[in-house]
Amino acid sequence: MRIGVLGTGTIATAVVHGIAGDGHQIVVSERSVANTSLLAAVYDEVSVAGNQAVLDQSDVVFLGLMAEVAEVMLPRLSFREDQRVISFMAGASKSEAAALVAPATLEAVVMPFPGIAEGGSPVLALGDAELLEEIFGARNTVYAVQSEAELAAYLSAQAVLSPVARMVETAGNWLAAREAVPGVGEAFLRHLVASNLQGTPSAELIEALNTEGGYNQRLRLHMEEGGMVQDLQGGMDALERGE
Repeated sequence: MRIGVLGTGTIATAVVHGIAGDGHQIVVSERSVANTSLLAAVYDEVSVAGNQAVLDQSDVVFLGLMAEVAEVMLPRLSFREDQRVISFMAGASKSEAAALVAPATLEAVVMPFPGIAEGGSPVLALGDAELLEEIFGARNTVYAVQSEAELAAYLSAQAVLSPVARMVETAGNWLAAREAVPGVGEAFLRHLVASNLQGTPSAELIEALNTEGGYNQRLRLHMEEGGMVQDLQGGMDALERGE
């Protein structure tokens, strides 16, 4: 495909890393010079152009902009009727993004994560699942939702990633004061959490780690008694309400 990328922040840059080498011709906007220069230097199939030139050279367009930037920038550009657009813009609904790219067709709203750069990452999407599978499915897993309400719920729930990372960081820092080689402890904890959750449903893993009086049971009960479950559910409810 001829793919254009408007905006090259952290996520859009990760997406380019994740699809470069799959046979596409990719042109990225020159908005973030450091990121675009690196992409063009690393991949022969990636080039850099101004915003309108990105559109002129593309059949599929990725929107990797902040919503407030898009509202100012996109009306100044000319999209084609035959173009297919995929939005990565948090804070912009499908209908809002579609209005900004007319007469092009907004095919999907996608929420990629930084891990897409290396592959093996979930890709949360609302829209044309077939197109998204064609672009991202070779290296990542597309999780297609059916409505904007479902997408909003998934976005609220995926925010668990940051608290989990904070827990691992806290445990790693606690371990760092007690380990012989600095940094190994957090690497062990990241490996432990990722590998065990990868292939086992959470409820089954909790039960497997529920040995009476065991370390895992005791720490989990300690945190549950402190309100961990209620705090997490309350936080996701608030996010879903837009608070």
